[in-house]
Amino acid sequence: MARDLLLGEAEDVRRAAEALEEGAAVAHGFGNLYALTARPDRATVARVNRMKGRPADQVGSVTTVRERVGSLFDWTRLPSELPRRQIEDLVDELLHLGPFGLRGPAAAHVPSHLTAVRQGVDTVQLIVPGHLCPSNAFLAEAMELTGTGFLAVTSANRSRHLTGADHEPAHWRAEGVLADFGHEPDVRVLAHDDEAAALRRHPYHATTSTTVLSFHHSPGHGRSGMPALTLERHGSLSADHTRSVAANHGFTLAVAPRAARRLPARTYTD
Repeated sequence: MARDLLLGEAEDVRRAAEALEEGAAVAHGFGNLYALTARPDRATVARVNRMKGRPADQVGSVTTVRERVGSLFDWTRLPSELPRRQIEDLVDELLHLGPFGLRGPAAAHVPSHLTAVRQGVDTVQLIVPGHLCPSNAFLAEAMELTGTGFLAVTSANRSRHLTGADHEPAHWRAEGVLADFGHEPDVRVLAHDDEAAALRRHPYHATTSTTVLSFHHSPGHGRSGMPALTLERHGSLSADHTRSVAANHGFTLAVAPRAARRLPARTYTD
């Protein structure tokens, strides 16, 4: 598998989208990282899980383009103290900065293998590359071909069965993706045209998996009296930066125990 497809080339984007529609997983530039995106049906998600070294039935995440972000959530199930308009404005600002993850009440059309019950609520985890990422063109074309409003997504790296606070860092170079998946016949790589430029495009984001903010429930109010959202995973956008953006929209931040430690970034030997 050659590193011969580039996000900035329309023909390459088309070829990658067609490969995904035919059942391949596409490892592609995603903000300042690489993600592995595929069709969202149960069989494909299970196959990608096994390829990564995960249990086949592990719940997947979804991704989509800006115009469809709101369609993944059931806004009628928001807690009363979390107004929809404020949440939507907060989400838009976070995604303008770059890649980010969101957990909210799952819309009815999201299948069960892509949802998980949290605090008694059926939720979906949405991971988005951010409004400025050129991969949005690939996602849009792939969704048009598959006829879906979302795709399955995971980090483009092998899982190493780590436990506790350990985490297998995401790849931010195509060479690392190729090392992990270069022998897989059903994977295509759609690389950043310029990985250094991708890093510069996201100056506030570390080279690790996305931070995840949840809004399917509120753990209470902060000392300021503002309702709290939960930092579920402390990843590429720092907790302090996420907290400051949340405050712009009338929310404070509660840090889940598992998010007390920031995810590590991958290092390469050269």
